[in-house]
Amino acid sequence: MYLADLQQRQLTPLNDGVPALPIDDSLAGWTYRTQSLRVEESGVGGMTAWLPLVDGAERLGVLAVRTPALDPLALRRGRTLAAMLAMMVTSKRAYRDTCVHQTRTEPMRLAAEMLRAYLPPRTIGSTRAVSTAVLEPAYEVGGDAYDHALTDTTLHTAILDAMGHDLASGLTSVVALAASRHARRNGVDLPDLVESVDMALPEWLPNRFCTSVLAQLDLFTGKLRWINCGHLAPLVIRNQRLVDGAMDCDADPPMGMPAAFTVEPRRVHEISLEPGDRVLMFTDGVTARTADGGELGLERFAHYVVRAAAAGELAPETLRRLIHAVLNAQENRLRDGATILMLEWRNP
Repeated sequence: MYLADLQQRQLTPLNDGVPALPIDDSLAGWTYRTQSLRVEESGVGGMTAWLPLVDGAERLGVLAVRTPALDPLALRRGRTLAAMLAMMVTSKRAYRDTCVHQTRTEPMRLAAEMLRAYLPPRTIGSTRAVSTAVLEPAYEVGGDAYDHALTDTTLHTAILDAMGHDLASGLTSVVALAASRHARRNGVDLPDLVESVDMALPEWLPNRFCTSVLAQLDLFTGKLRWINCGHLAPLVIRNQRLVDGAMDCDADPPMGMPAAFTVEPRRVHEISLEPGDRVLMFTDGVTARTADGGELGLERFAHYVVRAAAAGELAPETLRRLIHAVLNAQENRLRDGATILMLEWRNP
């Protein structure tokens, strides 16, 4: 059994004495990237079947099943074993540090440790929608965060960018996430949800604020409602092209201290998605220019997703490759956090 590391660059085995495998250049990595079966001849005789370890929509790693002959019974047993192991890993990694150690390649800073303990899985989904996110720098992140959750009728998503790059920044995002989840689970509407964050931040962290986009997608109609709190406008990819200005709007003040800017109520915006549409939310670190002039750029950023959609690439794999492109463009020296959340409406 192999688990993907935090940055999704390698597959680390749980067995001692077995080397790690690169996700971008191995058969095991191909299985992880595509969530599909791959079979090869084993070096010790027989066959090796590479099976994806997936919990719901979340990619965890891969399972290598070695057998003298790969017949339907062996394949069915292997798939059953992979499904069981995926559930075991998910249930145990909250308190088994062994799983955590296997998915880290360097020490993590305190602010990142605190924030990541509160983040949901990278990918969630159903037959009607999927939401997937990535966050860098993986071990030093401060104020960037994301959230997503599903109900029977709605996909809830959020992306946040707290002021600063210290422990207090991470704490700001954690309080904002907690307040929004508390309101969401109590069934309040989107403006009241944002108001809950506006009330919580001044009470617990005076003079701290964060920008955000909070959205709710109706899984049956494709109607997307959102509030932009001082954040970058999301992008919409439709029919393999960028829809210019689809979610551009005058942003409301950041969450935490709206009274300092305006007394107007939060404005809810709406757009009707079409089946296959992808919506990208991101923080400014994605397109920030480094001291050496490295930059991915907003147009290249959108074009990358367009090409991935045209190639039929899975949404989580698109983001994995995209965040690596951001890191490469900035020579792995991000001057600000880079977080991307992408939702896709499928409407079967």
